[in-house]
Amino acid sequence: MVKDKHVIEALGKAEVIIENGEITSVSEPVIDYCPIFGKYHNIKQITREDIRKNIQYRIDDFGMCTKDRILKMDDMLSVGISEILRSNVEIGNIDCVVGACDGAGTVLMTDPDIVQGVGGRVSGLVSTTPIPEIIEGLGSENVLNPETAELNQIKGLKMAVERGFKNIAVTVIPSVIVHEIREYEVPDDVNVYIFVAHTTGTTRQEAESIFEDADIITGCASKAILDVAQSKKPYYYGESVPIFAVTESGRKFLDDRLRHVNKSLSVNEYPLDLDKKPKPLI
Repeated sequence: MVKDKHVIEALGKAEVIIENGEITSVSEPVIDYCPIFGKYHNIKQITREDIRKNIQYRIDDFGMCTKDRILKMDDMLSVGISEILRSNVEIGNIDCVVGACDGAGTVLMTDPDIVQGVGGRVSGLVSTTPIPEIIEGLGSENVLNPETAELNQIKGLKMAVERGFKNIAVTVIPSVIVHEIREYEVPDDVNVYIFVAHTTGTTRQEAESIFEDADIITGCASKAILDVAQSKKPYYYGESVPIFAVTESGRKFLDDRLRHVNKSLSVNEYPLDLDKKPKPLI
């Protein structure tokens, strides 16, 4: 029997391990302050205890990393990666999202509420193991490997193409796989859109490569991402944790989300106000 173990990078870019529904390890955070958690949870100085409490809240509230996982949810933020994806699946711009879910690994999603439920309240998923109830809720046919809960977005993209989807969004954290996804050969009638999240700690070289390959990138607490953005000046939304729309497709997705929730389109001002960003930037 596979051990029940889930590793995530949570607020403060701390590594958290959850086993059998219990938090067994919380590392020291490398970020002291995040405007999102400051606003929604009144956390002014991120500590290990704050992280533990927040993760326990997620376990208790929607069953993260447990068999009680709620898969369909409402918006968490006005404009985040999952919210942008949710609106664009609902509108019809995207017909499949290749994402990652605790307890399932890489998964294909076509239901906008599942897109939001899977991605909206979970941080960077490093590794996970199968939870049968979660896999059943998502549909085992939509899970890349129900036996191992493998995380592999390239294989997920291949699966989506083989299933006949034409407008495929892939969510991914910074790594060489971003470029591999962009270089992956697909039929002429298939479009692949790359959404890069959880960018804190990205190197300058990684950031420059991501800006060449991605459609949408979150700024998080990444000094390198923000530095490259200052240079390239892409369209973006948000002051404290900006979301950059690097391509025309990315801009359409972002603007369609804003219209979908009756928000004004971005003014797109530079230079970025670094005083309103997470601290420290790394």
